[in-house]
Amino acid sequence: MLMWIWIGAGVLGLIVLLAAAVPLVGKLGELRRAVARVQKRQTEAEALQAHAQQLEQTLLALQGRTQTMQERIALIKAGHDSSGKHAWPIRTGVR
Repeated sequence: MLMWIWIGAGVLGLIVLLAAAVPLVGKLGELRRAVARVQKRQTEAEALQAHAQQLEQTLLALQGRTQTMQERIALIKAGHDSSGKHAWPIRTGVR
């Protein structure tokens, strides 16, 4: 009779253990999906960061070109006399 009590207590313990484990196993699926979403967003963020760095390089190049153009415009304006004509002869082939 004592053996049946021990078997019953063991079965009851397994039932309680399963009752506690089933919701946890269900949450593992949710956690996997959440991790997948976070990894996807991280990949998107890395792609955006690379694109932002490329845009920054383009912006720096444009700023350099703008500076060059402003210097050229200043030289052209400085070369005009009071009549509005260029003060020195235009040289062909020079940029």
